[in-house]
Amino acid sequence: MLTDEPPVLQARDLHAGYRGVPCVRGVDLDVHPGEVVVVLGPNGAGKTTTLLTMAGALPGLGGDVLWRGAPTKAPLHRRVGDGLGVVPEERSITSRLSVLDNLRIGAGPVERALELFSELRPLLGRRAGLLSGGEQRMLATARALAAGPSVLLADELSLGLAPMIVSRLMRALREAADQGATVLLVEQHARKALAVADRAYILQRGAVVWSGTADEARRNLRRIERAYLGQDGAGARD
Repeated sequence: MLTDEPPVLQARDLHAGYRGVPCVRGVDLDVHPGEVVVVLGPNGAGKTTTLLTMAGALPGLGGDVLWRGAPTKAPLHRRVGDGLGVVPEERSITSRLSVLDNLRIGAGPVERALELFSELRPLLGRRAGLLSGGEQRMLATARALAAGPSVLLADELSLGLAPMIVSRLMRALREAADQGATVLLVEQHARKALAVADRAYILQRGAVVWSGTADEARRNLRRIERAYLGQDGAGARD
């Protein structure tokens, strides 16, 4: 949903990287309330680094991250307490606990998580480590969304998953945004992500090289794939 409301999360001239060496330089990025914004790009483009820095999991090296209009340097746990949700690329479940206990240790109601992903209901007694990759992704996403975050950051939900599961996860993000959440998604599966997104940014070598509406991206997808993403349109992990 495109909106005229002020951005809830922004990057302004953001520089980020590791051990003082920037791999992201001068990124400007806005996320408005109720939007799904997708960040695309080839391997090594800086997508995950940008997401981690905007989440507060990685300190910035320059520029600003703005949360609800004000610059912030708060660490991840404080941003989570203020309404940020994160589904990292690494599976964030506790494998030795049951599905039910994984949901119980989340910040939202178990029943709300099961409303979002009813597929988890028959799995409640199973150890999370025994779930398939897609089921684990659904569990992590359900737990994050059940907390009712004002902004959800999700990193590479589709990685290694079957297309049907990817579509299910993307649909859940779109439904969450339609109900008032805001989503910033780093994704390698351009076509499925653009099917649910409102706007898109493409990173190359740590810089934004294209931005526009998802409609514009879909109309020009072949050109975008050739120019920025590779012929298959799927950037690999950073």
